[in-house]
Amino acid sequence: MRLPVVERHYVWDRFVRLHHWSLAVLVLANYFVLEGRPHRWAGYTALGLTGLRLAWGVVGSPCARFAAFFPTPRRLRAYFAHPGVATRGHNPLGGAMVLVILTLVAMLGFTGWLMGTDAYWGEEWLEDLHETLADGLLACVALHVAGVIAASLKWRINLPRAMLTGYKTRTVHSAPFEDQRPGKD
Repeated sequence: MRLPVVERHYVWDRFVRLHHWSLAVLVLANYFVLEGRPHRWAGYTALGLTGLRLAWGVVGSPCARFAAFFPTPRRLRAYFAHPGVATRGHNPLGGAMVLVILTLVAMLGFTGWLMGTDAYWGEEWLEDLHETLADGLLACVALHVAGVIAASLKWRINLPRAMLTGYKTRTVHSAPFEDQRPGKD
């Protein structure tokens, strides 16, 4: 039985959702499937998408902006002080994960590019660093998925559906939303 919707908020715009799912496919394909030239081009594509997301984090829609979810000490204290309240966009822990994942993808793209230059061709330490970054990214992806599942169950809000549709919905059994627009903390 589907419960009636009490609140419905458009939080993730089309670019954020397309970026999220495209980056997920590229990262998983690069880690588990692709090698050689396809691996490089998928990596460069992920790096380009990351650059676009960084720009969108400054000029994009309200919930896409880093100002809306950057994990400041004040936001972290409020988040842990009110554990039964859901956020409209990313909570501070989710926001921190966004920043970590974008940083790791950028570092992977940079180290991958360096490995193809004359100066660093065949450098084992750089290959080891690239692999370590990839392992770290995969660990963050696993932690991200676990966090999404835990938050979805805790607040009774279907976060994967929200990342597909752009809308977070709250039913009578869901946790209430806090106002999380920029300038509201």
